[in-house]
Amino acid sequence: MTSSIFDLHLPHAEPSTMVAFAENSLDRRSEYRADDCVERAFAAEGVHAFAFAGGKLVVKHDEKIIDPLFAPYELAGLDPIVEETILLGYLKNGEPRVAVPVRADPDTLHEPLRAADGRTLYRQQMLDDDLLGQFAQASALLTWNGNNRFCGRCGAPNRMEIGGYRRVCTACGHQTFPRTDPVVIMLAIDLERDRCLLGRSPHFPPGMYSCLAGFVEPGETIEHAVRRETLEESGIRLGRVRYHASQPWPMPHSMMIGCYAEAKSFEIHRDEQELEDCRWFSRAETVEMLARTAVTDPVTGAITSPPKGAIAHRLMRDWLDWPA
Repeated sequence: MTSSIFDLHLPHAEPSTMVAFAENSLDRRSEYRADDCVERAFAAEGVHAFAFAGGKLVVKHDEKIIDPLFAPYELAGLDPIVEETILLGYLKNGEPRVAVPVRADPDTLHEPLRAADGRTLYRQQMLDDDLLGQFAQASALLTWNGNNRFCGRCGAPNRMEIGGYRRVCTACGHQTFPRTDPVVIMLAIDLERDRCLLGRSPHFPPGMYSCLAGFVEPGETIEHAVRRETLEESGIRLGRVRYHASQPWPMPHSMMIGCYAEAKSFEIHRDEQELEDCRWFSRAETVEMLARTAVTDPVTGAITSPPKGAIAHRLMRDWLDWPA
C-alpha cells in the first residue's frame, strides 16, 4: 500500500479528541442563517437552551442527574435576555440548540438549580463530552458578543445579527465577526537527558506544574511563538517544533495549540514576574506527577500536573506513552 503524508502510527485516537471542550456534534450553519433564525429556532419543536447567569452555566442538579438544557418555558423564572440569544446550531434530528443569558444571580439560585464555570464543569465531569463542547461554543460566543456592544471604528452601538455570529454597527455599518485568540502551549524536551520543562505560574493551585504557554502575537507563526514564549519565560532556546494537538478554551475564547519542542539550551533563567518556578522533570518524575489527580497534599507537598482534559496533561501523557 502506498503511504501518504497523512499516515501516522498512533497509539490512540487523534490527540485533540481527548481533551475537554473538543467534541461538538452541532451543525452550526453559520454561513446560512436568515435574519429571523433565532425566532425560528425558538418556535421549532424540541428546541433546548443553555442558560448563562453571570457567565456561568445554569444546570438542573440533583443527586443522580445533571441537566444543562432548558425548554423555553423553563427559562421564565431565570429572567432571560431573549434579545441576546445565540443560535449555536442543530442536532442531526433538526432540533435547534441556543444559548441565552439570564439576569438571575448565579449565587442565589434555588434548588435544584446551580451555576458552574467552565473549569468546574470539566474537572468534575459534570457534562458529557458533546455537551461540554457545546458549552464551550456558547460561552465563547456570549462573551464575544457581550464585549463588542459598540463599534470599534466609530463607537456607535452594534446590533447582533445571524444568531450571534455577526455584529453590525448601527451608524457606519462596520461588521465584526467572532474571534478566537490563538495560544501556544508547549512541552520542551531535552532529548539527550530524556526530561521535560515545566513551570509554575503564581495563579496555579499549590504544587501544580504545567507546560509553558503564551499568546501568538500579530505577524508570528506558531513555531516562532513557541520559541519566543519559551525563551522569554525560561531562558531556554528551542530548535525543532512539532504540532501535536489543539483545544478550544472558552475562558474567554481561545484556541490552545499544543506543541512539542526540542531544547537546544538547558540552563534555566526564568522570568520571575511570569513564573514562580521552572525546572526540568525526568520521565519518572512526570509519571508520578500525572498519577496524582487530587489537589496537592499540604503535608507532603507532592507535585501535581494539570487535570485530565487539559491539553497540558495530554502533552505530558503522550510524551511518556508515544514511541520516539
